[in-house]
Amino acid sequence: MKPTLFTIFILLIFNISIPSLKACSVLYYIDLQTGKIYIANNEDFWYDVEPYIQLMPASKKKHARLWYGWDNFAQGGINEEGLFFDGAVTPLQTRPVGYQKPKGNLGDEILANCSTVEEAVNYLEKEKIALNNGHMMFGDRSGNAVVVEWVGGERKLEYIKDNKLVMTNFLLSETTQGNYPCYRYVAITNSIANLESKNKALSFLEISNTLGNAVQVPIPDENGRKGGTLYSTFIDVTEMEFVLIYKIDNSKVTKLDLNKEFAAGKKRKLKLE
Repeated sequence: MKPTLFTIFILLIFNISIPSLKACSVLYYIDLQTGKIYIANNEDFWYDVEPYIQLMPASKKKHARLWYGWDNFAQGGINEEGLFFDGAVTPLQTRPVGYQKPKGNLGDEILANCSTVEEAVNYLEKEKIALNNGHMMFGDRSGNAVVVEWVGGERKLEYIKDNKLVMTNFLLSETTQGNYPCYRYVAITNSIANLESKNKALSFLEISNTLGNAVQVPIPDENGRKGGTLYSTFIDVTEMEFVLIYKIDNSKVTKLDLNKEFAAGKKRKLKLE
């Protein structure tokens, strides 16, 4: 029997050590042979939060969109125009003068109002928003992607090079600030290099599995609070397919046809259980 995406993904994770929470691993990838665009993400956090998938319909001035997160805050997502975003914690920095921290649900606002990477970057500038403890990745269906960082009071833009962009928890523009080197970043890039050495078109399955060795298995802390990879998301931007695996469990898989979901025009909340 041919193994599924989820079976293979789980088989890759058993060499992972004690988790570092509030972590994240994100990949934006363009297949060199086909031009198809894939996105993969591991969200590492405490297991006692209540995450969900939120679907929002289009309106006269807002795009239809899907985001995932908890407490009415989007941790990542994609809209009907193919614009994607996700964020990750980084070492603390100084916010640029005149800029403010995000208010409300920033990810939802960006997905609702922007169609491309450049529009998302410009939105942050227009609203004078900057993070002092994280960076954000944006990618779109045109093949453009960027990680936006704020380092030492200045904005830094790290655009996609060649066909891939990887983001974990160190600052790409200033690696000396901490969290570097990162074994998850190395594991993902090494997996991609191995796949590309075969010089063939890569599948959604193969790209998704590059995050297998970046998964963090659930381990309790000294107080018994358990944390690890809370969920993993995979998006085929070209075909608009979405997959989410909850708590590294093959029996907790959500698969959505984004074109159908957005066309339905309904607000829908899917609790992850």
